[in-house]
Amino acid sequence: MSVDLELNKRNAIEFYKTAYLGNPSLAVEKYVGEVYIQHNPLVGDGTASFITYFEKMHNEYPDKKIDFVRAIAEGNLVALHTHQIWPRNDQYVTMDFFRFDENGKIVEHWDSIQQIPQETLNGNSMY
Repeated sequence: MSVDLELNKRNAIEFYKTAYLGNPSLAVEKYVGEVYIQHNPLVGDGTASFITYFEKMHNEYPDKKIDFVRAIAEGNLVALHTHQIWPRNDQYVTMDFFRFDENGKIVEHWDSIQQIPQETLNGNSMY
């Protein structure tokens, strides 16, 4: 069975966007496999913890925004590089990694989040 890297990238983006913008139950229903292993220390394993976390985040911060800067796929992994804008113009750069199963469903997640500083010593953007 060959892996459709472009489809996995699109599905990772749609999964993340759907959950982030307030419908984590639909995101899980459409894009998650039999198991969901979570490596973010603020979120429990499994889909129920994922849904609870994203519902709470959406209720507390309904006006947050996300832009997908790039998506990279290799084998059964997809990496997303995003720009998040939160209330009071707090901005974050995130990198999320998703592992897909043989059915093209997401089964594992890792992430790294960093607040974007006003200035950098090198003058380069974070994107």
